[in-house]
Amino acid sequence: MKKNIQYQNLTITQFERVSLKKQKPICLWMTGLSGSGKTTIANALERALYKMDKHTYVLDGDNLRLGLNSDLDFSKKDRYENIRRVAETAKLMVDSGLIVIVALISPFRSERDWSRSIFNPNEFKEIYISTTLNVCEKRDVKGLYQLARGGAIEDFTGISSPYEEPLNPELTIDTENMTIDECVQKILNQVKSP
Repeated sequence: MKKNIQYQNLTITQFERVSLKKQKPICLWMTGLSGSGKTTIANALERALYKMDKHTYVLDGDNLRLGLNSDLDFSKKDRYENIRRVAETAKLMVDSGLIVIVALISPFRSERDWSRSIFNPNEFKEIYISTTLNVCEKRDVKGLYQLARGGAIEDFTGISSPYEEPLNPELTIDTENMTIDECVQKILNQVKSP
């Protein structure tokens, strides 16, 4: 514990929040290369859950870097801090009873494992959006891969910085051979399982 800071027990519990929302809170952590389809799937998944009257929120890597994490660059230290802040935010949102969909490259296993460790059992599902680098580069509407290959972007995941594939994700989604609807259905089946 930090000096002069003490955890405050609050009167409303997660169980009570969940009972009000009538759903199982969970963090669906989508990891994969830039251009793999994380944000596209997250949007479609949230829409499907909305139609099921579920309470959700998407934490998208780009959007978070425009606000909560706008003070961070892409140094190793700041990349770690980016993941830490997102994980802590997702944890609070899960505690509130939400289904949280995280769409974040999160390239390193140790950071994803740490993120999982702060959640209660079965509240965190790692979803690997498995798309080859070649396909991600072809989909690259932002032109980031071209910039990275030209040396204009340093430490770009998949080019000059490594991406560590998950070893034991709860789910692997192959966006090269599945439609968006098929991807969403596969994740919905995961949400329904314990």
